Amino acid sequence: VRVVESGGGLVQAGGSLRLSCVASGLLFRVHAMGWYRQVPGNQRELVATINQLGITNYTDAVKGRFTISRDNAKNTLYLQMNSLKSDDTAIYYCRIFTYWGQGTQVTVSS
Repeated sequence: VRVVESGGGLVQAGGSLRLSCVASGLLFRVHAMGWYRQVPGNQRELVATINQLGITNYTDAVKGRFTISRDNAKNTLYLQMNSLKSDDTAIYYCRIFTYWGQGTQVTVSS
């Protein structure tokens, strides 16, 4: 199984980024999945999840600004991040079932 994130980068506060996570080696459509983030020295925290039916859940800090979605035909999970704040700066990780990607850095400058 391989899980690979992309789409991170440096953006100004108020800007947008879209993260992608491509998985291979597993039956993508049957799994729940999610995005998490971690600041060095802190615990990894949940950002958003989406289940097999497309039902989503968000941590309060990102509600109304982030949107999680999935494309089962492309084996890809997305996280659209709008109105970014400096507090959103972190390494973002994709989790599909029990498999994690290597993370992608998101840095928001104020």
